[in-house]
Amino acid sequence: MKHRYNISNLDCANCANKIECALNKDKKINKAVVNFSKLSVMVDTNIDKDVKKYVQKIIDKTEPGVILLDKNESFDIKKKVLKDVLRLVIGIILALLGVYLFKGTVSSILIILGYVVLLFRTASNALKLIIKSKTIDENLLVTISCVGAYFTNNISEGLMVIVLYEIGKILEEVAVNRSRKSISDLMDIKPEYANLKTKEDTVKVSPEEVKKGDVILIKKGEKVPLDGIIIEGDAKLNTASLTGESTLRKVSVNDEVLSGCVNVDGTFLLKVTSLYDDSTVAKILNLAESASDRKAKTETFVSKAAKIYTPVVLVLAVLIGLFLPLLFNVSFNDAIYRALVFLVISCPCAIAISVPLSYFSGIGRASRDGILIKGSDYLDAISHVKKIIFDKTGTITTGKASSYKLDILNKNYKKDDVINYYIKAEKISNHPIALSIINIFNKKVKTDEVKDFKEVSGKGVSCTINGNKIKVGSGKFCKVKENNNGIYLSINDEVVSRLELVDGVKTGVKETISSLKENNITIKMFTGDNKNVAISIGKKVGIDNVCYEMLPEDKYNMLYKEIKENKVGKTAFVGDGINDAPSLALADVGISMGGVGQASAIEASDVVIMTDDLSKINDAIKISKKTSMVIKQNLVFAIGVKILVLILSALGIASMWQAVFADTGVTLLTILNTTRILKK
Repeated sequence: MKHRYNISNLDCANCANKIECALNKDKKINKAVVNFSKLSVMVDTNIDKDVKKYVQKIIDKTEPGVILLDKNESFDIKKKVLKDVLRLVIGIILALLGVYLFKGTVSSILIILGYVVLLFRTASNALKLIIKSKTIDENLLVTISCVGAYFTNNISEGLMVIVLYEIGKILEEVAVNRSRKSISDLMDIKPEYANLKTKEDTVKVSPEEVKKGDVILIKKGEKVPLDGIIIEGDAKLNTASLTGESTLRKVSVNDEVLSGCVNVDGTFLLKVTSLYDDSTVAKILNLAESASDRKAKTETFVSKAAKIYTPVVLVLAVLIGLFLPLLFNVSFNDAIYRALVFLVISCPCAIAISVPLSYFSGIGRASRDGILIKGSDYLDAISHVKKIIFDKTGTITTGKASSYKLDILNKNYKKDDVINYYIKAEKISNHPIALSIINIFNKKVKTDEVKDFKEVSGKGVSCTINGNKIKVGSGKFCKVKENNNGIYLSINDEVVSRLELVDGVKTGVKETISSLKENNITIKMFTGDNKNVAISIGKKVGIDNVCYEMLPEDKYNMLYKEIKENKVGKTAFVGDGINDAPSLALADVGISMGGVGQASAIEASDVVIMTDDLSKINDAIKISKKTSMVIKQNLVFAIGVKILVLILSALGIASMWQAVFADTGVTLLTILNTTRILKK
């Protein structure tokens, strides 16, 4: 079972990696994911009782001071920052008094007190970690550097290191928290209450208490708490939190409304069509919450490298201090100083924090645009997509017929009777074609007499109505001798009629396909439709490579072949129906249409587009590429500066000032660079 908690007192990305490793090593924990960017932890375990207490014990051994909070608890970051600033100010005042105002014993006491106050947090964290988990981290590196500077008579530089390090940690915490908050605000769509209509009055209740069929009142300025259909009134809705679109959507009676929208103008009654756990807003929040559980290779590599990085740095610093005097004309005191500078430079904060924060920002940026990406590995994969396979119905086309042509092939049946058979047979199905038939005829019929309903994937439906064996589907399914285009109706194995639906192409599809081709992405279309219709739609949108008359298993097998043949990049599949779920799960990147898509398709996919707008695929690729670019910039800059200053320190050119810039300064610059991802 999965348990999620918030975390407090965690101010280091490297520390988050250590906690994650410690939790995953425990035999009673199946999987653990610590998200530094969101200050949260997910633990999958079979433990029945006191899970939080058990996890806290492991954390205490790994990172003392880090505290688990329940999901509804929050940590006051402002109080912590103020406390750190106050300690910093007191430490600086004591140090300045000791260095500049007093002499002799009083000066020494004040300087030592300044060191103690400034180094307290860093040194205590390092000591607790050594005692409880026998490991070392950057806290120890900084502590050794500052104490070493004091004993090598570089008192001012030692104080400067810890002061700038503490300032950097405070600024880093503020910067990360701002990024975290800006992303959290994007997903702040959870409704707090629902106005439930009763016989006498309207009662304010939790959305979880509302049942299917209940009627709720949505007032001006309120969030829509549950999915439903308007039965009275009209309004203008802000759907930006779901779709990223700023244009208000006008809705009235019989229109479907998704939870998470904001009612900007008007009042209406909504008949609830799904429980809160199955609602759009609940699914979005669940997807967003678990998005960081899957990590990209870059992120995983940085986490693994951090385990061995700090011990190696410490050993190298010792070697510098011992061997420089033996091999070169360098005094022992100078060699120790260079080793201490080396330790400060080598703190891995910039690398450890910039990579996960960049992925987190990329996922947040996509969410703002109505694109839900289920993990940093998928965000990473999108930028490497070189082939995209599109489903047709509901993906490229609207999935809703704009007009129809009905041919009665058996004159013993009247048009109204035939239409009734079509509606009754398709009423139970959720297939896009079935929904189109229901929509185009727009007629209410009773389905009580429909028995033995069966849906044959990719072919059609069969049932019994008043003792008659009914089939609705393809010509082959209905055993038509001359199999032309259309949806056939067969009654007792006799073909009665042929229905042809005119399915419109979605707005902007042609431009999206053209743009993808310009980016050297190969485009193909898979469809169960017949050859003529498939090729016609392909020509309209600019897709030359079309595969038609495919069953779901055909799509799956052909996609598998496409993936194997694609040696230069990733293969994506875009679909919306239940039949597309296997292909969405198989693809390197499965992209589903959240606006019209089936729940199973959304569940199986890696990326969910919350509208029917295929241009969002281009947006997702751009965000992915921008994220990858920022990560590369941060890594090259951080590693480059550190290597340069390391060489200069070994040669005796770089001092503690350059060392602090190579650590804290570089960390802050990479964080600032990362925030560019959040901007358009």
